[in-house]
Amino acid sequence: MKPSTMMPMQAGRMQEGTFIFHLTPQQATEIACGKDIVGTNNKLDYVVQAQLRFCLLETSCEQEDYFPPSVNVKVNNKMCPLPNPIPTNKPTPEPKRPPRPVNISSLVKLSPTVANTIHVTWASDFTRAYVLSVFLVKKLTSAELLVRLKAKGTKNPDYTRSLIKEKLSEDYDSEIATTSLRVSLMCPLGKMRMSCPCRPAACPHLQCFDASLFLQMNERKPTWLCPVCDRPAPYDSLVVDGYFQEVLTSSRLASECNEIQLHADGNWSAHVPPARAPLPQPTTEPVTLISDDLEVIPVDGNGAKRAAVTENRTPKAVETLVDLTSDSEDELPLKRKVSQPKSTPPDVDVPTKTEDNYNSSNAEAVSSSGYRSPGGGAVISLDSPSPPAPASPQPSHAPAHNTHAAHEPSSPRCNSDQCTSNNTDREENEPVSSHWAPYADTDRDSHDSYRRY
Repeated sequence: MKPSTMMPMQAGRMQEGTFIFHLTPQQATEIACGKDIVGTNNKLDYVVQAQLRFCLLETSCEQEDYFPPSVNVKVNNKMCPLPNPIPTNKPTPEPKRPPRPVNISSLVKLSPTVANTIHVTWASDFTRAYVLSVFLVKKLTSAELLVRLKAKGTKNPDYTRSLIKEKLSEDYDSEIATTSLRVSLMCPLGKMRMSCPCRPAACPHLQCFDASLFLQMNERKPTWLCPVCDRPAPYDSLVVDGYFQEVLTSSRLASECNEIQLHADGNWSAHVPPARAPLPQPTTEPVTLISDDLEVIPVDGNGAKRAAVTENRTPKAVETLVDLTSDSEDELPLKRKVSQPKSTPPDVDVPTKTEDNYNSSNAEAVSSSGYRSPGGGAVISLDSPSPPAPASPQPSHAPAHNTHAAHEPSSPRCNSDQCTSNNTDREENEPVSSHWAPYADTDRDSHDSYRRY
């Protein structure tokens, strides 16, 4: 089908159009008989295809493929798949599809007597007009395109020499003069030496790329851009450079050389990179192994924990209470209320062996007129002008054996502070529930006083 203009027919923005085309008997036969494995995907497809293409309505120059905004296509009332929109980060009102032809061979009726209908829906633009057409094409492989490119012939080497002289000519108006150019023989696509150097005819650079790799890349993803300068490089503009073809086949070029240097007279020379100075190797010193006779014995983890816990446990210091404010002999010693054991009746005090020992020792320490000095047997008289403290009433149930403790001969005495401290320590250490101890001068034979403490 020849290019047809998509003219808006309605007042709204969304427009519709219907286009009809027919196939000749030869075209229908070529499409039907040309189904084979095509391309690098090993997919069964038509070799001769019917392709649908859109472009802008512009007659001044050749146009590229361009899809109208919000376009939908139906071929013979079947939805035609279109290329997916290009993802972008910019908020655009209409998604833009990649410009490429659309294969509609599977939707076309392969009969010369039946018409094929294409129904198109798109969003109109008052500043642009679009064109639709259907082409019958044959898909070629990269190998076939390479054969066709070589069949076109090579570019004359003298043309490239003239470009080299022009670039290296002395320009008296310029302060910077270029005396030589360095060109790589490695393809920028495959990073290997070129076998068929080519470049687009419109590109101003001398650097070439390998034609086989370029065609294979565009067979997978058709971009048709120059890998050196990113300018458009369609297949029809590609030429094989005869100058670099002579360089690659020359005997002057070493196999390991990948760069050449171009001179102002148009000749070339192999560029040999300067040899790198070897790095100084560090001096090695002999290492002497010293045998260690120490044997490392592993310690069990649980045992180590137990040892650490044992070391951390320290016995608590026993707290001793000493009253240093007592300065009178009439003050009572420190008293502590001790609960009676459950086995002892509350009204009867049962003497124990520990209590007897304590009472006898306490009786020896008390004198009729004072206390024994801590130094020895000397008796210090502490006759006080104040009357003695009244004795507490005698308990009804007093132990009988404590009565004679006051009549025993006097024993060495201690001062009040020491006696109080000793008695307090003894009370804390002895687990006695309760007891009676004398606290009176031994001269009072008839009235023995006892104080509970």
